[in-house]
Amino acid sequence: MGDSEPFSYPPIDPVNFDLIIVGTGLSESVIAAAAAAIGKTVLHLDPNSFYGSYFASLSLDEFTSYLNSHSVHPSTDTTATTLGNQHDDGNHVVVELIQQSLYSDVEVFSCASEKENFLRENSRKFNLDLGGPRTLFCADKCVDLLLKSGASQYIEFKGIDASFVYEADRKLANVPDSRAAIFNDKNLTRIEKRRLMEFFKLIQQHLAASSDNHNNSDADDRVDGCNISEEDLESRFVCFMEKMRLPPKIKSILMYAIAMADYDQENNEFCEDLLKTKDGIERLALYSSSVGKFPNVLGALIYPIYGEGELPQAFCRRAAVKGCIYVLRMPVIALLIDKVTGLYRGIKVASGQDLYSDQLILDPCFTIPSRLPSSPTDYSIERIHILSQNEVKRMVARGICVTESSIMTDVSNCLVVYPPRSLYPEQHRSVRALQIGSNLAVCPSGTFVLYFCGVCKDADEGKKLLQAAMNALLVLPVAGNPDNISSDQSESADIKPIVLWSAFYMQKMTAGKFDRISSTPAPDGNLNYNNLLDASEKLFHQLYPNEEYFPETRSPEESKDDNGISLES
Repeated sequence: MGDSEPFSYPPIDPVNFDLIIVGTGLSESVIAAAAAAIGKTVLHLDPNSFYGSYFASLSLDEFTSYLNSHSVHPSTDTTATTLGNQHDDGNHVVVELIQQSLYSDVEVFSCASEKENFLRENSRKFNLDLGGPRTLFCADKCVDLLLKSGASQYIEFKGIDASFVYEADRKLANVPDSRAAIFNDKNLTRIEKRRLMEFFKLIQQHLAASSDNHNNSDADDRVDGCNISEEDLESRFVCFMEKMRLPPKIKSILMYAIAMADYDQENNEFCEDLLKTKDGIERLALYSSSVGKFPNVLGALIYPIYGEGELPQAFCRRAAVKGCIYVLRMPVIALLIDKVTGLYRGIKVASGQDLYSDQLILDPCFTIPSRLPSSPTDYSIERIHILSQNEVKRMVARGICVTESSIMTDVSNCLVVYPPRSLYPEQHRSVRALQIGSNLAVCPSGTFVLYFCGVCKDADEGKKLLQAAMNALLVLPVAGNPDNISSDQSESADIKPIVLWSAFYMQKMTAGKFDRISSTPAPDGNLNYNNLLDASEKLFHQLYPNEEYFPETRSPEESKDDNGISLES
């Protein structure tokens, strides 16, 4: 999969562009659409044969092949091209680009031999997300951006039916995300219901008062009635909830299943990202405003029909309408650096052609050699070292399982959150799982796909997190014998879904870099896309500081019904 035959392509014409983008991931595709919308000439390249890069949705065979061909052993360094580090082509210094895999520790299992033929014959009926689990909140930035850009006309969604919290006693508890849900929840005591209702009421009063104060520019007209002090807003969210006398169960639901915190907020030693009250309230407000936003969506979350890969494709289609040129199966192998100024001038593609642009954006896998030989030419090596400084922030452990039954009877699409310490005492990070059924066109009828992820510091921790999360809900095969299940699992085999196929892999998280040569961030461990979209908008404004991000203009032929999100009931 992904084998390229660049020499079969005719030369790209023209050769000069305002912006060249390499990789069709979500960030790159959004920026391509935004730049094309303001009239910039954009060339969008991808070495793969499909759109989406690390955000793609692939068939079962394609997914397995892509993971295996784009992964490295943790001790393996980057893979160099055959150019050598750099050479002189007359006007430019040609500096090789290196593709560094974001994936490692890949393990793929076909767990039930009698189902191998079924999986093989139905491979193309799967649309498996490389960057899952992912969803959109009904009221989040991605929905707003789809509408503003016009990309919403190229994508359809369905609602996620339910959200659950995994409890240490091996039960799945409903996430009470509305007044009606709280009232009808039989797992909450009367005291828990009352405290939760009072807390939600306080949050709503604070948000209403903050909104009124924001709208009143005259200080004398400011509205009193904000019951949360500035001191509380800057305090830790978990401490504020304790101050509000919320029971432990309610705190856990709010912190990890609604505010979506990654780390154990009650353990300072292991918490790498303390959530402040003001940020926790913002996340609760996003969740709350998402519930009921669309009449045919029961909860707060929606998911694209045909998978996550539809999102970057929607923005690519929008960019193409505005004149962006697309070429797939076209690897980029080198940068062209001006011999005198040391500034970026263009790229060299695998066909041998040189292409030029004012700006360049690369997807997060690209880097340059960390050690460049001294050059006889008078140019600044520091300018291109920016790509060798794309540090790894953390890792995300990702896993996918295909089953023949749902984890919950009569529920097809659902989210499950495992709070810290719910799986084992040393679990310092939360895990999220998303089950998607065939009604979203990601798998054959009668099967389900479950995505798992957790932020981790290394592969050992990530594997332990995923293994525990999967064992809690599913029947997994015994290592080395995919046709058998362990004895402790066999008792619950009639209840838990049996895994037919699974994949584990670790993915590096990298931050984006902004300069004449920029790179986008790698997929993160969040459930939604807000942080990635914030980074994309920041990069756009770095490139074009005086331009509007997706100006709201449309031509007559684009004025058909594209002003809403398409949802199937």
